[in-house]
Amino acid sequence: QVQLVESGGGLVQAGGSLRLSCAASGSIFSINTMGWYRQAPGKQRELVAAITGGGTTNYADSAKGRFTISRGNAKNTVYLQMNSLKPEDTAVYYCHAAGIVYDYWGQGTQVTVSS
Repeated sequence: QVQLVESGGGLVQAGGSLRLSCAASGSIFSINTMGWYRQAPGKQRELVAAITGGGTTNYADSAKGRFTISRGNAKNTVYLQMNSLKPEDTAVYYCHAAGIVYDYWGQGTQVTVSS
């Protein structure tokens, strides 16, 4: 089992920045890719960014050029630096970890961008 704990969400004005953090514990040896998804009210959960154990990154088009995903040296933490935030970035952001057999999710952190 893997547990994911997110932090760093909050309220920010448009154009501002936030940094999300996610720490994994438990059977972290089974994790390769970690990432961030988001879900806005009335919409489906969507990928924001992901990073493999080797450092390969993947971004949604909406995140390219504004968001940066990274992993800590111990590989059990993942960060999402979000710059130039827009009101349409408002959503609950979920940390995700892909294990050998199972996928794991954090409970989510709210990001609200005011105009």
